[in-house]
Amino acid sequence: MSRVAIPSWNSHGVLPPNDLGNPTSRKRSPYTVSSMDFVSRFGTTPERLSILDGFLSFRLELYGTNLIRGFQWVDGSFCEDIESLESRPPKDIDVVTFFCLPNNYTQETFLKAYSQLFNHDFNKNNYHVDAYFVDLNGGASEFLINNSAYWYSLWSHRRDARWKGYLRIDLSQVDDHAARENLNQMMAGEGMQ
Repeated sequence: MSRVAIPSWNSHGVLPPNDLGNPTSRKRSPYTVSSMDFVSRFGTTPERLSILDGFLSFRLELYGTNLIRGFQWVDGSFCEDIESLESRPPKDIDVVTFFCLPNNYTQETFLKAYSQLFNHDFNKNNYHVDAYFVDLNGGASEFLINNSAYWYSLWSHRRDARWKGYLRIDLSQVDDHAARENLNQMMAGEGMQ
């Protein structure tokens, strides 16, 4: 899947759900972007930089368990102009990781070996990531379709029922090193290191 530029927030302070000029095109949410583009676009305040630091650290933890195949859907107030909408910074970043288990693991053995990685409170407190997981090999196609439909319907609207877009980042380390270097420079510029 090819990457696209992250669209600007629309007049409602959210990512547009689709291309208004061509609403039936495939240029729509979830927009596939690189981790580098994600950091560059959303690293605009000290609070956002801190959350991005946690997000990249969370991804590094995933790689440490050999979770390298799949993708993440990224959303929440972090992907909105929440500072203007609600006069507050984002508190965390919402992430659903769609993953393929590494070879030689079952769901049970992987969860046992890396239980902390799947601890919601730990991830939120340590990485500022509101983390959820979907095993792409974890059952019938009906399970995967139902999970995808759930997350899409939940994330394609704000709580006030307005349509909005969200992002997709491949679960690979290809861009994360450059994204980390960029983030470190941005944090140093804010006096955060």
